[in-house]
Amino acid sequence: MPAGAVLLLDEAYSHVAGSRMRSDLVLADRKVILLRTFSKIYGMAGLRAGAAIAQPELLNRISQYSSGAMPITGMAAAIASLQAADLVPKRRKMIADTRTECFAFLDRHGFSYVPSVSNKFMVDVRKPGEGVIAALRKEKLYIGRVWPSWPTHVRVTIGSPQEMEKFQAAFLKVMA
Repeated sequence: MPAGAVLLLDEAYSHVAGSRMRSDLVLADRKVILLRTFSKIYGMAGLRAGAAIAQPELLNRISQYSSGAMPITGMAAAIASLQAADLVPKRRKMIADTRTECFAFLDRHGFSYVPSVSNKFMVDVRKPGEGVIAALRKEKLYIGRVWPSWPTHVRVTIGSPQEMEKFQAAFLKVMA
């Protein structure tokens, strides 16, 4: 890295993917800021719970960009989640199993997708993605967005097995 540079490492999907977390870089006094969230594997996207992990000097430098303290509901949920020792491995397995089943569904029905080890993937709907998103909303199913560089791909977040069954039924209906 260039002299004076700071590495910002977003570890949002590390828990889901089972990737190595890099707290060792902070302990080694490296110029790195780790970002962690409870949105993904902990399933708390709406609670806005997360953390920045770094040496105090770096945390002070970025404090001007903070919106302040987390909401008390987010803090309480984050603490409870951290105290559930088996939560991460259970959720990682549930997401992986559900993702594998969803990919098999897409394979059976001839849809191409961008495989992932996270809790989301991109599927090619072979037509403008915005229309598919709107049609799925009419089925009371809400998926992610379309990127301008991939106008025929939509982002799908892995939910519970029951939610993904609903996705599959609605997806086939919309894509028929």
